[in-house]
Parts: sequence; structure tokens; C-alpha cells
Amino acid sequence: QVQLVESGGGLVQPGGSLKLSCAASGFTFTNYAMRWYRQAPGKERELVASITSAGGRTNYADSVKGRFTISRDNAKNTAYLRMNSLKPEDTAVYYCHAAPNSRPAFGSWGQGTQVTVSS
Repeated sequence: QVQLVESGGGLVQPGGSLKLSCAASGFTFTNYAMRWYRQAPGKERELVASITSAGGRTNYADSVKGRFTISRDNAKNTAYLRMNSLKPEDTAVYYCHAAPNSRPAFGSWGQGTQVTVSS
């Protein structure tokens, strides 16, 4: 079955850093674009970052641009989100999403990992 497992979340102080990982299995990883979303309490889920299947193009939400970096290691079937200069407003559950190149409007979700930025 298709499986996405996020890890790396935790509690950090403002200005700190975290690196999230998304381990993928059950599908051809190299045929999928990867995305990171987040959802804060009482807020709608928002797209944070995306990366094309070959890793040649990335996109970021304005709120994280310059602070977050999405990457992927196709040999490891893993996507990453490096988060620097974290702010309290970055607090959310972060979700990994895999979208097939053939059907970019569809895809699979991971279970999420909690990121809390607080003093």
C-alpha cells in the first residue's frame, strides 16, 4: 500500500531549526511530486512547499520563503523539509503529500508530525 511516514517534529524555541523527513513506500517515488502542508489549530491546511519529481523545481509559501528548504533523495525514497528561523506562527501539524505526475490533483497523505515553536 501507499505509505508516507513523517518524522522529525518536536518542540523548539523561536529562531530554532528542525528537519522533517517523509519516508515513502508502496509507489514509484520518482514519478511523484512531493509537497509539505501544515495545519495549525483552528486553521485550514496550507501548502508550505513543493518539489518536482526530479527535484529540479521548488516552490514555497511566502510565509516560509527564505527560511524553509524542501528537498528529496530519490535513492532513499525520502523527502525533507529543513526549517530554519522558526516562528511561533509556524506551529502546526506538518503533513507530507505525494502527487503522481500523471494526476497532479490527486495523491496520498502522511499522518503528520507536530511542530511546536514556543519559548
